[in-house]
Amino acid sequence: MLDHAAPWAVALVGLSSIALAFARPSGSWAPALVASVAFALSALWTERRLRASRPFDAHGRMARWRHPAHNPLARIADAIANSRLLSAWVEPLPIAPMVSDIEDVVYVNYLVPAAALERFVPWGLELERLGPEESEPRWALFSVLTYRHGHFSFRFLGPLRRLFPSPVQSNWRIHVRDPRTGVRGIYFVTNAIDFAMPALAARLFTEGMPMHVFARSRVARDEGTGRVEFEFEPGDGSAPSAKGALEPTDAPTLEGPWRECFGDWQGFLRYCVPQNRAMSGQPWHERVTRHEITLPIALDAVQPLRGQVSSTTASEIVGDAAPLCMRVAGLHFTFEAELHDPVPPR
Repeated sequence: MLDHAAPWAVALVGLSSIALAFARPSGSWAPALVASVAFALSALWTERRLRASRPFDAHGRMARWRHPAHNPLARIADAIANSRLLSAWVEPLPIAPMVSDIEDVVYVNYLVPAAALERFVPWGLELERLGPEESEPRWALFSVLTYRHGHFSFRFLGPLRRLFPSPVQSNWRIHVRDPRTGVRGIYFVTNAIDFAMPALAARLFTEGMPMHVFARSRVARDEGTGRVEFEFEPGDGSAPSAKGALEPTDAPTLEGPWRECFGDWQGFLRYCVPQNRAMSGQPWHERVTRHEITLPIALDAVQPLRGQVSSTTASEIVGDAAPLCMRVAGLHFTFEAELHDPVPPR
């Protein structure tokens, strides 16, 4: 209870110091100075206390954030992105619907033993396991979804959205479900974008977006051959890394565990492509958060790809598993709302 009230007590002290500074008698700075020192000390104390209840994690939104640049502004961005106090101040604010006309959506999908992904499952949720129902399902899907935004911004801006950038984004995800409600969704182990401001905004204002910053990123397609190349690097930052060169191919015939889990290519698409929400868990709030989205993709618009993908980040998660890859030319994405489901204490 104290951790929930502390950020607002700090805000009250800060507002009081501002009010005293404007209301001071001429020549008297003492009250405002005392209030300012009190604000700084209480903010540091509260940040430390919140970090005890919301510690850094190896993945998700609580993972440590580092900008790839080496300058004072980058270090200020680090402090903002990693601050629990700033996050506690802004996270209750409502988020207006956002839209983007995204292009060249590239999926890199890995089927791995479920035990390899259990460490990424957030509090309050469980991993969606795959495999024959007559035995213990022992597989799970890990996927990397990379695309280029098309003027990602608030829907209410209408044509003014064209003033906003079109960054490259990559989402690294597992499939999860809420055991209490049966609701299914995606959990972002990590994700990244190549503009710092959207990354900071997503990290502070939303519960389920880790959002780091690439040092370099690219998604390109040859219109003649259909060959797709992507590359993103973290530099000295905390974003993931990967590169790939893929070309169109026929729908593959699934074999081994892929066949056990999905049957055929269409069965795989029916599982992997539909995505209505991202999910995460916050034990300090005793709730599961859902980011409800609209991501309309017709399964017959999915183009199989083959080629080479290399990623040290992915290798640390999936080992030497070989991916199934595919592309969607484009779609209109909408972030609808952030909703919360209470988790009763056990």
